[in-house]
Amino acid sequence: MAKLKSVYFCSKCGNESPKWMGKCPACGEWGSFVEELVRKDVATKHEDTRSFSPVKSEPTSINQVKADEEPRIDLLDDELNRVLGGGLVPASMVLIGGEPGIGKSTLVLQTILKLVNVKTLYVSGEESARQLKLRADRIGIENDNCLIVCETNLDEIFKHVKNTSPQLVIIDSIQTVYNDTLESSSGSISQVRECAAAILKFAKQSNTPVILIGHITKEGSIAGPKVLEHIVDTVLQFEGDQHYMYRILRSIKNRFGSTAELGIYEMHQSGLREVNNPSELLLTQNHDGLSGVSIAAAIEGVRPFLIETQSLVSTAAYGTPQRSATGFDIRRMNMLLAVLEKRAGFKLAQKDVFLNIAGGLRVSDPGLDLSVISAVLSSSLDMAIDRDTCLCGEVGLSGEIRPVNRIEQRILEAEKLGFSRILIPANNLKGFSAKVKIEIVEVKRVSDAFRVLFS
Repeated sequence: MAKLKSVYFCSKCGNESPKWMGKCPACGEWGSFVEELVRKDVATKHEDTRSFSPVKSEPTSINQVKADEEPRIDLLDDELNRVLGGGLVPASMVLIGGEPGIGKSTLVLQTILKLVNVKTLYVSGEESARQLKLRADRIGIENDNCLIVCETNLDEIFKHVKNTSPQLVIIDSIQTVYNDTLESSSGSISQVRECAAAILKFAKQSNTPVILIGHITKEGSIAGPKVLEHIVDTVLQFEGDQHYMYRILRSIKNRFGSTAELGIYEMHQSGLREVNNPSELLLTQNHDGLSGVSIAAAIEGVRPFLIETQSLVSTAAYGTPQRSATGFDIRRMNMLLAVLEKRAGFKLAQKDVFLNIAGGLRVSDPGLDLSVISAVLSSSLDMAIDRDTCLCGEVGLSGEIRPVNRIEQRILEAEKLGFSRILIPANNLKGFSAKVKIEIVEVKRVSDAFRVLFS
């Protein structure tokens, strides 16, 4: 028999205390103590009896374990299926995080409404049944197999699950669920950890997949203990700018697929629409004759798309020049500006430089470097880049253009969208045998690229 004891731990250094303290005496951190539930054996239990207790599991040779491929649940959403690795795995636990109002609940609700033949239980701890019905009416899909319940008590949730026997369970959100055995409020570290562990045990024993919706902190990480991300099988990040209509679904952790996949959605009044060809939406066709605009052949995950890079260079109105980047790493932009000044001889030290990735997306592909410096130079010289030309290449500190990955996909995507010329790094075509109509120009240094673009 085991008894429960409430103990307080410092979330920074792990110092233990029998009561809550405002300041940790070990590390000096303020407000870092959280309540934990500790199970301790009763003193009357003898250690000798442990060896005679029945064993619930036995070691098995790895060669005797059967690892048959389990059929995945088709979510009828190409973008979500791609990010999950081909569908939802039975007995898996998926965590979807994102900023408030980004569309997490809308994405999950419209997905389960499409699953007409799958019995689903949607547990909402944040919205009423009426609010969920209004959102379902906006989406415009009817499904009698979608059951909703508004509950935050973990024991009551398990009772509803036992009574309905769903094939898929949604919990919105894990931070609102609480366990009666803990005195701390819902959303605390101990509550999130214990509730997630209990839900995981249910998912594995019943072979029922569970999708959790989670809040994020102001730093952008999942709220609650870090162990939450270790417990679940898949962690998806739903991100995007609320002022733009595009949303990106990224895979941060996936035990059943690749973390390089990426899904793109477009927000509408009736829900989220899948974007199967994001290049056509991210490119505007009215930049002919305008300086400071270049088209980059980028790769996000394993998916190629062409994106518009915009730049504005002007004389600094004040003593200190401004450097601003939206959708691109500001530190990398400063490095590229230093390369332009040192290796190419363009003086930008006394000029303001503004950079923007069109569409509100944030791209981390190093193959965007050549497009960035070309857009900056185009704005500085006030010379437009040919609208039928796109670029890709990583720029090194010595001014060389380094090869990038998946060059074949970038070239084929540019040709599919009607571009007549693409600039790529030299010696990047090894093993490329496809016959294409697009003109491929190989450049070794940034100066070579500038001669091709502005000659």
